[in-house]
Amino acid sequence: MSKALIPLSIIALVLGLVIGNSFFEPPKPKSGEYIDPPGGDFTLQSINGDVSLSDYKGKVTLLYFGYTFCPDVCPTSLSRIGAAFKKLNEEELKSVQGIMISVDPDRDTLQKLADYTKYFHPQMVGITGTKEKIDEIAERYDVKYRKAEGTTAASYLVDHTAYIFVLDKTGKIREYLPHAVEVDRAVEVIRKLINE
Repeated sequence: MSKALIPLSIIALVLGLVIGNSFFEPPKPKSGEYIDPPGGDFTLQSINGDVSLSDYKGKVTLLYFGYTFCPDVCPTSLSRIGAAFKKLNEEELKSVQGIMISVDPDRDTLQKLADYTKYFHPQMVGITGTKEKIDEIAERYDVKYRKAEGTTAASYLVDHTAYIFVLDKTGKIREYLPHAVEVDRAVEVIRKLINE
């Protein structure tokens, strides 16, 4: 490698890290008790029909944007959600719900999503819809996703926002959890919102 290319390589690396962090770092709260962006209700499809966020009013909801072909980040996040749910008692478990919205509607069929989410916990549902609908919901939740460069059409990866939204019983965003959150921390946040 020539000496002239070394500074360009460093710049590319730094830019890559900055862009990558935009997918993994949650936005900071802007004002008040609730967190911007506003999020809000949505309706997408599961294997059992339409699913709306409002279906789970009265429950603490952990919402995650991911995809079933994800090699590492999604399984880590969903396994932490599942492990947190397993630490809840029977009564607490009635007050929580996990939702994964697929950011890969071209490959994630309803059956695949159902099998994938149930593997992590029965209290989780996988949903999807048209790319246009997912884009609209992602924008409201300030979620970013894109096909990774340099991957093939058949086996592409998707870069995506990797934190977990924690919504209170009214559907308002109250917390963000990192994708590798400690399970006890997730349980603490869930219990706090259950008991409000």
